[in-house]
Amino acid sequence: MTKIKLCGITRTEDIDTINRLQPDYIGFVFWAKSKRNIDRQKAAELKKMLLPGVKTVGVFVDEDVNYVAEIMNTGIIDAAQLHGNEDDDYIGSLRKLTEESVIIKAFRIRNGDDLKTAEKSTADMILLDAGKGEGKKFEWGLLKDFDRPYFLAGGLDTENVTEAIRELHPYGVDVSSGIERDGVKDAGLMEKFSKAVRKY
Repeated sequence: MTKIKLCGITRTEDIDTINRLQPDYIGFVFWAKSKRNIDRQKAAELKKMLLPGVKTVGVFVDEDVNYVAEIMNTGIIDAAQLHGNEDDDYIGSLRKLTEESVIIKAFRIRNGDDLKTAEKSTADMILLDAGKGEGKKFEWGLLKDFDRPYFLAGGLDTENVTEAIRELHPYGVDVSSGIERDGVKDAGLMEKFSKAVRKY
């Protein structure tokens, strides 16, 4: 079964929907430049409201490794998703600072060379995207012979996610803008997306 990650969660009212739908992961964005940015206090509040079984992922962009480790070690997040220029040395440092670290490295995919770089990453998991959460789709044809398990992100929505799963068989799918109306998460779209993934 393809894993579901609903990213960019910021509101308490979204947690009720999440608890009902039970996705595998939700994402909190700790990046000041994002319109979905959340502070650690709010993230901790939302985490406490979550039913067991839904993992929380913190999204960071070139953040100080000690700050990422601190948030991980408090239990606010179960995994860190690195969306900037973090390299394998950074990943190694983060592992040393965290007890049970799960590290996801996001890669912007523009060509085959980007995929080769992603394939060699020492991160526990990788995420393939077109950018940094802009909701744009990259050329899926590049993934035809790609073997490493990955989260697929970028431009996914309720209409194309089933096609993506049928064609690519990703480990998981990651969505944010594709489940929003007027810039906020929409319960109906969240449910429709989750059903589209699970029906395949």
